[in-house]
Amino acid sequence: MENLVTSSFWKDKKVFITGHTGFKGSWMCRVLINFGAEVVGYSLPAPTEPNLHGLAELENKISGTLADIRNFEKLKTSFDEAKPEIVIHMAAQPIVRDSYNDPRYTYETNVMGTVNLLECLRLSNSVKSFLNVTTDKVYKNNEWVWGYRETEPLDGYDPYSNSKSCSELVTHSYRNSFFADRNIAVSTARAGNVIGGGDFANDRIIPDCIRAVQKNEPVIVRNPHSTRPYQHVLEPVMAYLMIAEKQYNDPQCAGWYNVGPDDCDCVTTGRLADIFCSVWGNDARWENKWTGGPHEANFLKLDCSKLKSTFGWKPKWNISDAVQKTCEWTKTWLNGGNIPIIMDKQIEEYMNGGKQ
Repeated sequence: MENLVTSSFWKDKKVFITGHTGFKGSWMCRVLINFGAEVVGYSLPAPTEPNLHGLAELENKISGTLADIRNFEKLKTSFDEAKPEIVIHMAAQPIVRDSYNDPRYTYETNVMGTVNLLECLRLSNSVKSFLNVTTDKVYKNNEWVWGYRETEPLDGYDPYSNSKSCSELVTHSYRNSFFADRNIAVSTARAGNVIGGGDFANDRIIPDCIRAVQKNEPVIVRNPHSTRPYQHVLEPVMAYLMIAEKQYNDPQCAGWYNVGPDDCDCVTTGRLADIFCSVWGNDARWENKWTGGPHEANFLKLDCSKLKSTFGWKPKWNISDAVQKTCEWTKTWLNGGNIPIIMDKQIEEYMNGGKQ
């Protein structure tokens, strides 16, 4: 399968990434290091212990500022020193349940954090390509059985989803008001649920599975019938880099894009737990234990036709591949193996067509 991300394009490119210490940000940094990019990160310290940022040995390979994106002065200082050509915005409060516990912080981070970064762009002369990474949950969820398209209304239900809808609207406004006549290509990418090695977050199904099998306990699945567009983390990471690269070369490619798996890989949480237990082995098992909690969508799927028709993109790894890669990474970690090597191996496999 043709690679739509050109590794040679990224060599020596100055890239500014917010949220670089997170799960998805750490995978992106590892990819960009392999491509030879000059990466500057801006983020809070890694949100978990252990964390992928440390395990991937990224601290000495990229420049980074550990600070809050709500702090405009620190953000602008770091941004101005970096003089980036490409900016990828991933800093966020990303957990739905946490957004119910602290909605004010969620909005401050996800909305005003985006405003602060866009202000840095507005006051900069170096940027040619900007990508705001949001979520599949930005859409008004009608519990449809078909995938949401980029033209559907934005109106996330919970504070996390709604704040990311607001982040989208802020981005649209800045593009129209300030960037349209300045040759700054601006896109947003709305990705589905990601899985992969190195996710240690709370309240996510695959990390919950791993914590359970470590203790030889059954996995507790609180809502096994909810359908989500699960995909391996390298799928959206490579799609983000593709969008940023293509619009850098041709601003007409800029727009709003869904990034998700094919319909056959939009599975229920229970089905995902089944696949995990089968791949993991060692008598791994799960139990259905609804514990209540705040509202979350039951059915969510994306229509990715626009991304496919615009760029010729399509997923490389199906859901079984994604779980297998996640288990491979996790067993390497549990056995004290070399994490940068297993990450680079999986990145190379993905770039080589997705197969081993």
